[in-house]
Formats: sequence, structure tokens, C-alpha cells
Amino acid sequence: MEEYLPFVSIDIWTMIFTWANLIILFLLLKKFLFKPVNKMLAERAAEIEDSYKAAGIAESKAENMKAEYEGKLLSAKAEADGIIKTALETADRRSDSIVTEASDKARRIMEKSRKQAERDKKNAVNEARADIAKMAADIAEKLIGKRFGEDDDEKLISDMIDRI
Repeated sequence: MEEYLPFVSIDIWTMIFTWANLIILFLLLKKFLFKPVNKMLAERAAEIEDSYKAAGIAESKAENMKAEYEGKLLSAKAEADGIIKTALETADRRSDSIVTEASDKARRIMEKSRKQAERDKKNAVNEARADIAKMAADIAEKLIGKRFGEDDDEKLISDMIDRI
């Protein structure tokens, strides 16, 4: 058993050197590995945080732009509806004025035609009277054998026509 004792025994100096090596190794790792790694992780975390902030700002701007776009779209729709309404009202007024003008024109044409018909009728009646008077005067001259004055003929014939 003694031969195994050097393997199982505790040597203080070995333990002190091992602990010293471990502390030195820990300090070296801390200085050259942990600090740069932690620094790199902190920088990466800051970059990610900045990216999140930028994304939040971009999202906020996008929402504002969307709201502005929707507002402009509603405004454009309202304006288009107003333009259409105005155009329809203008078209209605114009069609009413065209119908009124056409109606007035038709009424004037009818009135003019009626007056012309009355004039034509009067002229026809006057011509017929004159023709009848002339024929009556011719007949009377042939029957009586003498001719009256033109004024007398006119008066006599007019009285006769009026009686008929």
C-alpha cells in the first residue's frame, strides 16, 4: 500500500501551484477572453437595440403615412363625389334650360304659324270677297245692262255678302 501512497497523498506545494495556475489562467481568460467577448456581446446587443428602435420608428412613420394616405384618399373620394354631384346638377340645370328653350321656341313657332294661318285665312277671305264682288258686279252688269261706280259696287256687294 505504501507503494500507492505517493499517488494518493496530498502535496501542499502542488496544490498551491495548481491553485496559482488556476487563478492566473482565470485572470488571463478574464482579461483576454471574457472582457472582449462581453464587449462584443454588449455592442451586438446595442446594435440590435438600435435596429429595434429604427424598426419602431419606421413602423411609426409607415403608420403615419398610411393614415395620411387614407385621409387623402377619403378627401379625394369626397372631392370626386362633389365634382360628380356638381356636374349632375349642372347637367340637370342645362337640360331644364334646353327643354325650356325648346318649349318656348315651339310655342313661338306655333304662335307664329297660327298668326300666319289667320293672315292667310283673312287674305283668302278678302280675295274670295273681291272675286265674288267682281263676279257679282259682272253678273249684275249683264243682267241690268249698266255698270255702277266702283264704290257703289263695293258697298252693294259687301252688304250682300254680310247678309249671307
